[in-house]
Amino acid sequence: MKASDYKTEVAAAFDRAAGTYDRLGVEFFGPMGRRLVERVAPAPGHRVLDVGCGSGACLFPAAARVGPAGRVVGIDIAPGMVETARAEAARRGVGNVEARVMDGERVDFPAASFDVVIGSYSLIFLPDVRGALRRYAQVLVPGGRIGFTSPQFRTGTFPFLPPVFTELIPNDLLRSLPEQWRPEALQRRFNSWLEGPADLRATMEAAGFVDADVHDEAVPLVAATGEVWVDWSHTHGMRLMWDHLTADDAAALRARLIKALDEMRDGAGPLVIDTPVRFVTAQTPPVR
Repeated sequence: MKASDYKTEVAAAFDRAAGTYDRLGVEFFGPMGRRLVERVAPAPGHRVLDVGCGSGACLFPAAARVGPAGRVVGIDIAPGMVETARAEAARRGVGNVEARVMDGERVDFPAASFDVVIGSYSLIFLPDVRGALRRYAQVLVPGGRIGFTSPQFRTGTFPFLPPVFTELIPNDLLRSLPEQWRPEALQRRFNSWLEGPADLRATMEAAGFVDADVHDEAVPLVAATGEVWVDWSHTHGMRLMWDHLTADDAAALRARLIKALDEMRDGAGPLVIDTPVRFVTAQTPPVR
C-alpha cells in the first residue's frame, strides 16, 4: 500500500469516528493525554503543537498549563476530528486553542514556532515518522521539548492493545484482513523502531534531538462493561481492523470479546485493564 493510500484510509477511519471518538464512557485517552502533558511540562506562555489532536485529550490540558499568555495549536489529518476539537474549545470557552486540518508529516510552520511538540498515539501512524520528527525539530526553538506516547509493542503480542487481547482475538480470523493490517505486518512496521528503547533513542537522535528518555508505565483503561469497550473500539485506531472484517466475523469477534471482558470484571464493577504505555520525551539542542 502506498503511503498516500495508507494515510487516506487512516484519515477516513478517524473522520467517520469523529462524532463518537473517546466519548462512549471509556477512560483511557484522556488520562494518557494528561499524563503526557505532565511529563513534557509546558510552562505558562509556551507555544505548543499537538500533532494528531483528535478531540483534545492533550490539547486542553496543555492549554490550561500555558495559560492565556500561551497558545496551543492542534493539527489532525481528519477534518471531522478538527471540527470536534473546535466545538469542544468553544463549549469550554478556551481562547488559547486553535485546531487546523494538517498532515502531521508535512507540518507547515516557520522554524522555531513552538516551545513544545506533543502527540499521543498519533506520531506512530505516520508512514514517514523519521522525516516528520526531523521537521518537528525544525519548528521547535533551541531547547524545545517533544513528547509522544505509543503502545508498548512486544513481538508476539497483538499490536496496539493490552497483552490480554493477544489471546482474545483469534489469529485465523485476522487472516481475512488486508495484508497491511495483519498483526505480523503491523509488528514489522512499528516494532522495528518502537519496541527497543535503544532503537527509539537512536531514531530521536538521528532526527536532531538530544536527551531522549523512554519511560514505560501502565495507564488504567476503564469501561463500564465489555460491550461498552467493544463499542468504543470502533471509535479509534482499532476501527481500521473492524472495517475490514466480514459482517459474520465482526459479529463473532464482538460476542467473544464482550463475554471475555465481562468475565474480567469484579462483579458489577467496571472493566479495568492496566494498559502498558510508552512515553518518549526529548529536546532540541540548546543554544550554546
